[in-house]
Amino acid sequence: MRALVTGWPSFLHGEATAGDVLAMEAVRRALDGAGIGCDVAWSPVFRPGGLDLGRADPARYTHLVFACGPLHGAQVEELHRRYARCRRVAVGVSVIDPDDPAVTGFDAVLPRDAPGTAARHDLAALPEAERVPVAGVVLAPGQREYGTRRRHDRIEAELTDWLSGRACARMPLDTRLDPRDWRLFSTAGELESALRRLDVVVTTRLHGLVLALKNGVPALAVDPVAGGAKVTAQARAWSWPAVVTTGERDAPPLLDPAELDRWWSWCLETGGAGRTPARPPSSGLLTDLLAAL
Repeated sequence: MRALVTGWPSFLHGEATAGDVLAMEAVRRALDGAGIGCDVAWSPVFRPGGLDLGRADPARYTHLVFACGPLHGAQVEELHRRYARCRRVAVGVSVIDPDDPAVTGFDAVLPRDAPGTAARHDLAALPEAERVPVAGVVLAPGQREYGTRRRHDRIEAELTDWLSGRACARMPLDTRLDPRDWRLFSTAGELESALRRLDVVVTTRLHGLVLALKNGVPALAVDPVAGGAKVTAQARAWSWPAVVTTGERDAPPLLDPAELDRWWSWCLETGGAGRTPARPPSSGLLTDLLAAL
């Protein structure tokens, strides 16, 4: 007996959601625990180099299991044709139309919801997912005032490419406030409340750095202006070491991944250790303001 575990993340033109992937993992673990050999098929877009349906030889399997998602459409129907020799079972799925060929092609359907049946817990609730750091990402667009020294577009491209390779939950955040747009914060308090729940902030914005440190969250700051500008200056004011600057060179790469890796590890292992929300020593700016009035 050998099973091929499939789902919507198996299709080239499918979709991989966290719930689908967790449900397929729950099935894999259950089969493994029962001593049943199995492989998991992934879309080559989602998992390049993994086993895809085009290379999963039907002759190798006695069973095909389809986990999670709705049972409908030509891609599910194609599984019935390609794996006609296998016993085909759908589990943890939504059945919309019991007479759909995508449904009737299975030898057994064990739904999470279907017409006339009681709802059952979704399989995604079963596997324990790995815990990773939560990283807020605060990027600075524009800033044309820096003229030829600005490297914002290149820095952002290199920084986000590097960040995509880190094992972390990335949370894009914006310091712009706009009560008309639900995607943006309406008040500074809303933004700071979100920041306090993060493990680290990666930022090219001055206020990404300041508000992170104010709330006791370590920040990996990257100055997007050649030679350093206000982000670097603010890091000095806070005596904060985790700031990356670039020289005057114009050719990429502008950032050293090894340097980013080093500061990333420092922020998570040392920079946030024992930190509590704090305000910096008074810079005297407000005193100077009052004297100037």
